[in-house]
Amino acid sequence: MSAPGIFQTPDPYNEPIRSYAPGSPERTSLRAKLKELSSRQTEMPLIIGGKDVNTGRTFEARMPHRRSHVLGTVQRAGEAEMHQAIAAARKAWPEWSRLAWTERAAIFLRAAELLAGPWRDVINASTMLGQSKTAHQAEIDAACELCDFLRYNVAFLERIYAEQPESSPGVWNRLEYRPLEGFTLAVTPFNFTSIAGNLPTAPALMGGTVVWKPAETAALSNHFLMRLWQAAGLPDGVINLVHGPGAELVPVALESPELAGIHFTGSTAVFRDIWRRTAEKLDAYRNYPRLVGETGGKDFIVAHPSAEPEAVATAILRGSFEYQGQKCSAASRVFVPESLWQPIREQLADEVASIPVGDVADFRNFMGAVINQASFERQKGAIQEARAKSGHEVLVGGKVDDSEGWFVSPTVVVTQDTGSRLLRDELFGPVVTVNVFPDGRYAETLDLIETSAPYGLTGAVFAQDRKAVELAHDRLLYAAGNFYVNDKPTGAVVGQQPFGGSRASGTNDKAGSMWNLTRWVTPRTVKETFVPASNYRYPYMDADEDRA
Repeated sequence: MSAPGIFQTPDPYNEPIRSYAPGSPERTSLRAKLKELSSRQTEMPLIIGGKDVNTGRTFEARMPHRRSHVLGTVQRAGEAEMHQAIAAARKAWPEWSRLAWTERAAIFLRAAELLAGPWRDVINASTMLGQSKTAHQAEIDAACELCDFLRYNVAFLERIYAEQPESSPGVWNRLEYRPLEGFTLAVTPFNFTSIAGNLPTAPALMGGTVVWKPAETAALSNHFLMRLWQAAGLPDGVINLVHGPGAELVPVALESPELAGIHFTGSTAVFRDIWRRTAEKLDAYRNYPRLVGETGGKDFIVAHPSAEPEAVATAILRGSFEYQGQKCSAASRVFVPESLWQPIREQLADEVASIPVGDVADFRNFMGAVINQASFERQKGAIQEARAKSGHEVLVGGKVDDSEGWFVSPTVVVTQDTGSRLLRDELFGPVVTVNVFPDGRYAETLDLIETSAPYGLTGAVFAQDRKAVELAHDRLLYAAGNFYVNDKPTGAVVGQQPFGGSRASGTNDKAGSMWNLTRWVTPRTVKETFVPASNYRYPYMDADEDRA
């Protein structure tokens, strides 16, 4: 029985970002954790129904920037383990879905405080080593943004539950926000530990149970996330962790009649395939599954002649190359007017060449390695194409080296070919392509941005002329779900810039807002009449007095 009372959750706030500057205590502490995790191999089992599961089929977790270094051994799930995870989620559902919402909220608020304090170093260090993030990139992602998701999602839950209908005299109307009936499949990416944490916990907070299939290349940090949920008091079976290839595991979940929803971040092609397979099996499901996906992007920066060149160049540097361009929001196509190109070109040539790339345990580096060989080959191929193809120039960068890790130097390509593949296709790496346009063709360039790529995730306009900003607002209305004015198109903050896009970029259900959480409940309207009618007849049926 839950305690009586109308409770208010703590006011959410964005976790302060630590600097890790020389001499700071957090720098010393994080370095110690990096050394500890690097000096041992971590065993990473499946975690199903609260129990560690070893299958005997394993793969290794390695550092992308030092690929000979094995961080640990990961147990690999198969069809049997996937069925086991689904069964565990179903077993946990009756009790968890009926647990008082305050008790669910308390678990995830506790997880936020554990992450902000004693668990901060291990989550950050495992993200750095396993996903090749710098200390700053790990801090803003694995620690701060995930804390923000956990705190703000509780506040969003309270707002959703408080949304109630009006009641007429003698009637009490109310809305119950029931958890989805069945389990949710969470499929998470390598590039953000915060996304890996949010996708399974958002449905769980709303009372659902989850089968979680993370990216194999993020196994280390995701292993520690699961241990964090357990330390926070999450009951067995609410979230079930299964490692392994999505092509083998996801179809097993799609076969289950109890599939209630899919929470996905990854490639456009994979999400479309999941959607297609789900549609083909629609008759077999107990409910229509909720499909929520954040997928690809070909994110843009466009400058008007009134823009400040230094601001544009800085946005390119940070927006394109932080975390090796492996952000869904990273700028990968840039459109610059001729009158601004020379100062921007000079700044890019100088500063891109000076960007330090290497082992993320060396805090002097701005970039680490790309995630794996497939990504390395994709960036290498794009650079080779830019060097060989007419109308393209590699302005700066273009070096690749896989002798120790998957290193690709930050690269700026310039092209006058507006149909270039490099201005259209997602590369998901540290390669940005610039098109220089005549000053008088700003409006036409906006139309080119709108039509030349299938995505609609993020974009930025730089201009001091307010009419130019307004024109971009209008012409690029659906080209970006997160639109930035005089700022880089990355760095959305929970509670401030809800994140997501449409078109080939996903379902735009806005992680970091109440709109995402509404997808994980199914409302029921309850009408209670205090004094029910006792006669079926209505007054209009009575006879007129002047009639015989």
